[in-house]
This record gives sequence, structure tokens and C-alpha cells, in this order.
Amino acid sequence: MGLAERPTDLHNKKDETDQTGTILVHAFSDLTYISPVVFLYLLKECYINGTCKATMKFRALQQQVYQVLHNNPQPGPATFVIQCLYILPIFGLYCEGFSHLIVSALRRYLKLGLNATDSLEAKDLAAQLFLDIVGGFVNHDERIVVKIVEIFDIKLDNVEKAMCQLKETTDSGCDAAKTFVEQYAFELIESQSYMTAVSLLEQFSIRQSGKNFLFSMIRNKEFKAADKWAIFMGKQMLCVLVQEYIDRNLLKHAYDIIKKNNLQQEFPDVYHKCKESSLKKLAEKGCWDVAEAKTNDDRQLIEYLVYLAMEAGYSEKVDELCDRYSLKGFLDVKVPEASHLHSRYLHLNELVVEHIIWVDNVDGLQNATCHIEGCKFVGVDCEWKPNYEKGSKPNKVSIMQIASEKMVFIFDLIKLFKDVPDILDNCLARILQSPRILKLGYNFQCDIKQLAHSYGELECFKQYEMLLDIQNVFKEPQGGLSGLAKKILGAGLNKTRRNSNWEQRPLTQNQLEYAALDAAVLVHIFLHVGSHSHPATVSEGHDKIEWKSQIVSRMDNVKKSKKGVRSKKKSRESKTDQHCQSS
Repeated sequence: MGLAERPTDLHNKKDETDQTGTILVHAFSDLTYISPVVFLYLLKECYINGTCKATMKFRALQQQVYQVLHNNPQPGPATFVIQCLYILPIFGLYCEGFSHLIVSALRRYLKLGLNATDSLEAKDLAAQLFLDIVGGFVNHDERIVVKIVEIFDIKLDNVEKAMCQLKETTDSGCDAAKTFVEQYAFELIESQSYMTAVSLLEQFSIRQSGKNFLFSMIRNKEFKAADKWAIFMGKQMLCVLVQEYIDRNLLKHAYDIIKKNNLQQEFPDVYHKCKESSLKKLAEKGCWDVAEAKTNDDRQLIEYLVYLAMEAGYSEKVDELCDRYSLKGFLDVKVPEASHLHSRYLHLNELVVEHIIWVDNVDGLQNATCHIEGCKFVGVDCEWKPNYEKGSKPNKVSIMQIASEKMVFIFDLIKLFKDVPDILDNCLARILQSPRILKLGYNFQCDIKQLAHSYGELECFKQYEMLLDIQNVFKEPQGGLSGLAKKILGAGLNKTRRNSNWEQRPLTQNQLEYAALDAAVLVHIFLHVGSHSHPATVSEGHDKIEWKSQIVSRMDNVKKSKKGVRSKKKSRESKTDQHCQSS
């Protein structure tokens, strides 16, 4: 049952269900005279008659039970739920799900702080239920046991009181209760239910288990349970945990514990080692601004970031960091070619690109358009300034690169849109909507979506003709465009400047070359694929590369209803070989 399908809506079903719905409406509106067993039976009827999927049913019924707990169940909401838990095992398959459902609803209800008297009375009954479940008299899974002791905040003295009422022991109360809980926890540990055991020991404040218990959890990769146990035991056990993680080379786990529990002074070397590893991963992804923020102005980490920039051949970043943090001794060092990935990168001169032309005015825009209109195929790519604030809108596309075999035009979209939006719209429409020019891209959908969000006023980004997404030509592309370039052309792309500031003007020479390379490489990959797409040129033992069937003749970049998208999917994605044969 979903929330939209409350008991009052059951009249839409057949007569039998109508009667059930009527009963539910009256029963759930006032529980003064409804027994727990009748309530559970009606709850089962709700579930059986519901039409939603299981997860939605659970959530809807949980909301239903939460509301029902406000309707005067006797002798009180908390006691009523405990009584239900005693009865639930007779409902067989429904027992486990309904147990978690009503306990979760009660947890939410108790947060309101209502009916404290009932909660106190229910605590004794909950302690009794705990004994009965552990003793095997009532059948519930161990997770319910944990929820019961946590929700009702059962302590050893409550267990002691329940044991005395059962007259099961003549030992001193607290010792007997503690022994009982420890024995149950030991059984849980034996069955490797570590998190349940830890939760119970923590709830009952039992700290006798030590390092062996901790090591056992780590050996079994129960890291969350080990962390929870060490935090409960205190700083000394936390240090033991960190050292064990270090010895096992689990540095990420060690770092997390150090950070969350303020143990930097106890493990300074490990802390910096983990931070450096994190910075290196960010640098390799080109996320330099994020990496810099994560240094938290730690000079040792900032200097390490400078070294990473030097190794990557990112001279602008070296200068920027040295200037910002007044670092000396780095600027005089010759910046090497990118080497931190230990691989050779593709250079623009290897692709025989003769000119990189910056386009930011009307004359340049019209000249570029005329040149591109004379091409059979071009590579297209875009760049925009990264935005690292979670949940915030992405920045506008800053530049668009369009490459022919010998030239790359870099359009300053921000300036052109501001100065001459109509001319920009007309020129780009002549390129992007031309059925005579094949547009090559990589992960085209991302760029198309970003362009539409950035310049929704322009018509040129609402429709495209003759697209070929190079990514779709290969069955399992790995490593993005760089990985594909390495596979096809023998060398990858240096993505160091991918996340640099593309809104700064002027762009650096390295930024211009990076942007030009991303578009030009698409053309050369296409030429390579095209030359190996005929049977006579395909090497024996290799699959024929099919690229013609991947050309999309038309794509409309406008929002439509799902129904409309489905009905027009084929027309939007229809393929043509006419242009392919001519190219």
C-alpha cells in the first residue's frame, strides 16, 4: 500500500476488499478497544491488499503505524508495540518485516517525547522480551534485539529486575545480568555477528573484551564494527586500531580513524602520508583546486602539491602556488615534462596542426565559419570552469573548440555571446546543423547538455545534424579520450589542465594547446578508424571497426515528455550512409 492508497481508498477494489477497508478505517482511527493481535491481522491485510512495490509498501505502512500510535492504543503506545512483538512470531513470513516496521515507527514516535509514563512501564516489559528472545522463547532475529535495547535504553539493572521476576537466579543481580549479556555477545561473536555484538556491549557498557576481539573483527574485514568498538573503548584502543591498520597497509582506514578522532599528533607521519596519497589522486584527475583546499594551508602538503605540479609539467600551477604561499626555491627549478604517470603524452605538433586560432570577434567568427563549412568532418569539444561546490549550478561553457585536419578554432563563447549573440547563433547553426559536415565528439551528450544549459537563448544548440560520438564506436572504451588516444594513436593525453580556470583571459599557451589537442585528436582518431574500416585493411584476428552505423543524422536537444521521447526515438536516431560514402 502506498500513501496514496490509504484504507479509505480500498473501495475501488472488489467487495471483499471494500469490507476490509471499512474495518481498517474504523480500527485504525481509534485503537482503544483493538487488541495487538487484531491490529497485526489488519496490518497484514493492508500489506496483502496493497498494490505498490515492497519498499514503498514498507514506507507507507511505517507511516500508517506511526499515525496509529497517536490513536490511543492500550495501555500505551510503547507497551502496545512490545505486546505486538510478543505475538508477531505466529505470523510466520510477515514476522521479520513487520517487527522492523513497528519498531521503526515507535522509534520515530518516541522522539516526540510523548507519554513518558508508558515508556517507563514498557522498559521493564522490553527487558523481559530481551530475555525471552535471547532464551529462545520468542523467535526474533538479532537485529530486532539491538533495536529493542536501544529504543528502550535497557541497562543491566533492567535486565537484573526482569531476571529476578523470573526467579532464574540466586546470584547477585548485576553480576548475573552482566554474565547473561556477555554470554549472548560471545555467541554473536562466535557466529561472526560482530556489529550486533558491539552494539549490545556498548549499550550495556561492558568493556571487558579487548585486543583479540578487535583483531578478530579486522581479520574478518568487519571494519565498521572494529571502528565502533575502538571508539567505545577509548583512545588507547583507537591507537591500537590505527596501528593495526597501518601494519596491514590499510592506510585509508587508518587515515579516517585519525581524522575523525583527532589523532594527528599521535600519528603525524601516517596522517601526512595519507593526505599526500589523496592529493596525488586529485592531481592526476586534474582537480588542483580541490587538492589545494584539502591541504588546509599545511606548508608540508602545499610543497608536496607544488612537486606534483612540477612532475606534471604544469608550470602555471607551480608559479601560482609559489606566489600565493610565498614559496622560495621552486621557481628556479626547471619544470620537467609530465612524468608522474610514467607514460608519454601526445603533443599537438605530432598531429600536424598548423594553426590555433582564437575567435572572439565578428571577423574571426565569420572567417572560421567559412573555413569549417568547407570541411567534410570536424572535431568538436568544449571547456568550462569547474565548480566544486556540491549542489551548485555548473559554470557556463567558456570555449568551444572546432578542429579540421590542419587548423583548430577556439571560440570564446562568453565574449561572443555578450557582444554578437545573433551572429554567433547564425554561424554555429550553419556548422552544427549542417547535414554536409560530420561532427566528431567524445561523450557528446555531456557537451550538448552543458551548452543548452549555458546558452538556452541560442537556437544553434537546440538541434544537431550528422553527429558521430567516437566513444560509441568502441565497445569498451577505457580511460576516457586519453585512453582511447593511447590505444589508437599510441600515446595518451595529458589531462593536467582539464580542470583549470577556463574563464580567465587570456588563456595560457598551455591551456590553448590542451584545448586544441582535445578537438584535433578526434579528427585523427576518426581518420585512423576510417582507414581501418574496410575488410581489405583490417588485420587478421581483429574485429572490423564499425563507425558508419553510429552516425546520428539528427538530434533535437529540447525537453520532451517521456512518451514523446519514446515515440520519436527512432526518427531522432535514424542513421544514414549517404554522407559517409562521400567522406
